[in-house]
Amino acid sequence: MDEMRTDLNYAEIAAVLKRELGMEGSPVAIKLAGSKEQIPPGIEEIGDVTKHCMMVTMARKEGRCFYATAEKHQCMGGAWALGLREQTASLRSGEFYFKLGKYESWAACRRTIDRIPHLPSGETWATLYSPLESTPFSPHVVLIIAEPRAMLKTAQSILYRMGGRFHPEMSGIQSVCSDATATVYLSGEPNISLGCDGSRKFSGIADGEMVMGIPGEMLPEIAAALPIVTGAPGSKK
Repeated sequence: MDEMRTDLNYAEIAAVLKRELGMEGSPVAIKLAGSKEQIPPGIEEIGDVTKHCMMVTMARKEGRCFYATAEKHQCMGGAWALGLREQTASLRSGEFYFKLGKYESWAACRRTIDRIPHLPSGETWATLYSPLESTPFSPHVVLIIAEPRAMLKTAQSILYRMGGRFHPEMSGIQSVCSDATATVYLSGEPNISLGCDGSRKFSGIADGEMVMGIPGEMLPEIAAALPIVTGAPGSKK
């Protein structure tokens, strides 16, 4: 099984995140399973074909735990970013986002697509989703969807021990799939995204919310620092 060596109390960590960040809904645990054998017993496949960002909302708002193979992913761009499918010709050429009116030219679209972090096609067999507090698997990435103040406090918690700078990267498209999931999985570093039009339209991310992906290994450090930075004398109450 693809599990971390250290056993973490995910229920306690989730409680800290929700309390200190004032979250609406749960942090979402995500795993990118490379084979069927990496699916823990008892987890069922989602029935409907839907988008990655909508699956995140099902775990976040409805408390659902499930997995989804490539055939259950409706969004081709999301499935490609997560390593489930090959990139489509229209996405690769720039045609897809040009038709959506997002860029001046196909070339501008392609320059963006060429820089979108993604897992190698076919490397992921299925994506797993669960509320963090009840996850039956070690998450590769944990997603937080919350207001900007929550992102501020999480960023301060990330920098609490060592200081320095936080360098989020995004492009305004493929926010939940690439920016917050694939990028974080590949880099081992947290990332903040503004949320894309698709995820805001289809998955219910509110206008006042942003998205952050956190490597599962960093959860204990962030959970320990959060109460300190939110309770600090210089913290806005």
